[in-house]
Amino acid sequence: MTDSEILSEVKRSIAMEAESVRRLSEELDGQQVLDTARALMNCRGKVILSGCGTSAMAAKKIAHSLNCIEIPALFLTPSDAVHGGLGVLQEEDILILISKGGGTEELVRLIPACRAKKALLIGVSENPASVIAQNADIYLRVRVEQEPCRFNMLATASTLAVISMFDSICIALMQMTGYTREQFAVIHPAGAVGERLLNDRK
Repeated sequence: MTDSEILSEVKRSIAMEAESVRRLSEELDGQQVLDTARALMNCRGKVILSGCGTSAMAAKKIAHSLNCIEIPALFLTPSDAVHGGLGVLQEEDILILISKGGGTEELVRLIPACRAKKALLIGVSENPASVIAQNADIYLRVRVEQEPCRFNMLATASTLAVISMFDSICIALMQMTGYTREQFAVIHPAGAVGERLLNDRK
């Protein structure tokens, strides 16, 4: 490929991902989003997220964002979960399973334990007819028209869409809970952000 062709491909992919995120606000189910946000705000335990592949990367990012706004969260590796790791899940917790197709076998295996422990299950996928969606207490649909890759298979735009959805929910939660800069300064004292927050307190 020539330099111009490479740059053209990069710009095409960026444009497709940007369009996928833009369309989220037009296609989201308002009730699903509200139910998810309120469940997270009212959680009296912790939020446990799980996913495989690129969905695992999204889950880890979401867990960190929730921690940043004082909603305790962690990522649970599916393989560890079925070898005793599910002991971390308790009755007042929320389990969020992220799967593009909604049928990831490793995640489906976590559902019975979630039911037995009476935790709340939030399923995130693009397929409302999937096993995870059908078994979830709250289903949050996140889908994109197409992935940028030529095979429409490599999960890039769809992963970004899931992250964007939960980023937006986290921002809403900050308003819903009255989260303050002072609270943020306590848990984020390092880096450029921490320096700004600490300077603001002087």
